[in-house]
Amino acid sequence: MAGLAAAASAAPVASLSGSRFTPVAAPAVRLRTQACGLRCWVAAKLKLRKALKRHGWQLQRNPDAPENDKIHDYLEASSLTEKRTHRNTHLAYDSGGEMACTSSDILDSSTVQKNLMRQAPNPSETHSPVQEEESSLSNGHSNSEPSLCIAVIGATGELARSKVFPALFALYYSGFLPQSVGIFGYSRKKITDEDLRSIIEANLTCRVDHHENCDDKLNEFLKRTYYIDAGHDNKDGMARLNSRMTQIEGTRAANRIFYLAVPQEALLDIALPLADSCQTKQGWNRIIIEKPFGFTGLSSHRVTQSLLSRFEEKQIYRIDHLLGKDLIENLTVLRFSNLVFEPLWSRTYIRNVQVIFSEETATEIQGRYFGNYGIIRDIVHSHILQTIALFAMEPPVSLDGEDIRDEKVKVLRSIRQVDLEDVVLGQLKDTSGKVDRYTKSMTPTYFAAAMYIDNARWDGVPFLIKTGMGLMKNRAEIRIQFRHVPGNIYRERFGHDIDLDTNELVLRDQPEEAILLKVNNKVPGLGLQLDASELNLLYRDRYDTEVPDSYEHLLLDVLDGDSHLFMRSDELAAAWNVLTPIIHEIDQNRVAPELYEAGGRGPINAYYLAAKHGVRWDDDW
Repeated sequence: MAGLAAAASAAPVASLSGSRFTPVAAPAVRLRTQACGLRCWVAAKLKLRKALKRHGWQLQRNPDAPENDKIHDYLEASSLTEKRTHRNTHLAYDSGGEMACTSSDILDSSTVQKNLMRQAPNPSETHSPVQEEESSLSNGHSNSEPSLCIAVIGATGELARSKVFPALFALYYSGFLPQSVGIFGYSRKKITDEDLRSIIEANLTCRVDHHENCDDKLNEFLKRTYYIDAGHDNKDGMARLNSRMTQIEGTRAANRIFYLAVPQEALLDIALPLADSCQTKQGWNRIIIEKPFGFTGLSSHRVTQSLLSRFEEKQIYRIDHLLGKDLIENLTVLRFSNLVFEPLWSRTYIRNVQVIFSEETATEIQGRYFGNYGIIRDIVHSHILQTIALFAMEPPVSLDGEDIRDEKVKVLRSIRQVDLEDVVLGQLKDTSGKVDRYTKSMTPTYFAAAMYIDNARWDGVPFLIKTGMGLMKNRAEIRIQFRHVPGNIYRERFGHDIDLDTNELVLRDQPEEAILLKVNNKVPGLGLQLDASELNLLYRDRYDTEVPDSYEHLLLDVLDGDSHLFMRSDELAAAWNVLTPIIHEIDQNRVAPELYEAGGRGPINAYYLAAKHGVRWDDDW
């Protein structure tokens, strides 16, 4: 704490040739610490966080700080001069490939900004013609600054082209990736570096707030993009990828991220050779795995065990892009940072919770939903259950990813076994004839269910979930309906429909981002007429900014080592324990899904299900 207080009050640096900040005598440090206490520490911390946002990679937060000292932020300040400072940064590597970094130097944000403006690039080293292009990545960067390489496995696929590479470019434009970053595409197609760059460029655009120097940034990004031909043997392919990465990294500390944008069937064929041949020993390694996470609980367990035989849990990031929405992040912010909501967050005041996710498009149905996985394994297992877990969890010890995941898994383990009578299955009926050949399949494209959490906070509160494809509109929201006011003296003013006086809190991501609170109020004028009105916070009216894509959010979390939106292995198993019995019962009884029209509201039985549990779906489709 004394070091943070000294950093907050240290005088600006006189020159770049000396120490990074002016030394402060020990008695003075103690005096300032006693005088400022926690206020000085908070001020220093806020300055450092501002510097992080402003300079991106130049001042990065270490995600792997020791857990026994969570009150401190372990920050690594990148070298701002060519000369070594009087304090050395210590790098320690653990057996799992993750790197733990500590630094005794903490820079004031103003000092960082001044030094960055005055920094001069280092001369590049001499390389052979083969390495000339790669060597340009290291120009202007101190050897003490860790390099970063990001490999996209399955680089020519739709997911990589339309989502992953554009998200990486957006992060690069914003300064969240180092200028020396290396981006690698890996697949079995016989193409060149230039071919990959052309494929990527065709899908890259700058956001509205990213138009300044867009072309220059785009060209810089493409120059740092390379292609590796996987060939017919991933072991040899990974060895080639490792060799190319090593050329760019040089002798510096090196960190690597591997995005596995491949089908589940090919996951282990890629991940195991990667673990054996392509992990750096000079820093941390992290792998990103796309959903769905297995076909059954047993197959998911086998994949998990295979991965854990080569990687540590903290290296594995199971990504679900739907969890990167601001709606999900706002769940904990709204609840834990507002006194008005936290006391109400229990069975005492909440009557029911509705989690709704629907898409109007049906373009993916032929390949994904009418195939083998279906909407239960793809959407419910990850997105819906994770949303419920984040909503219903107890307050975590801290915002650390492991603390949050500890609370989420408790919720998942407390979910009562779902009764088949509380489930509605639907399948899209496409009158255009495009998917008529799939109607013999029993795989659902619509799922609605009533779930209960058997713990002290949520006992008896129904969680109604509804998700489907090819419906009326894109919709993603969480709707919380509160209990009726006991002995409401205005009850007769609402007529026969007592649900009109129900207070509701709606967290909406689609069709437009908003937070809505439904309250009862008197209509202006003579007489006493009541009306249920919404207090609206529309993001487009309140915030003049373009919302980043969810992939940008999640990739930045991986870069920062923030794991709270990614499923841990025990969460994965707990989610399968919730769904496996009902999936088995559906298969055993060959339950036929109810057909519904494209562009409609979905199966009619979903409304009977809600009525059975005393809930009325909102019809604002």
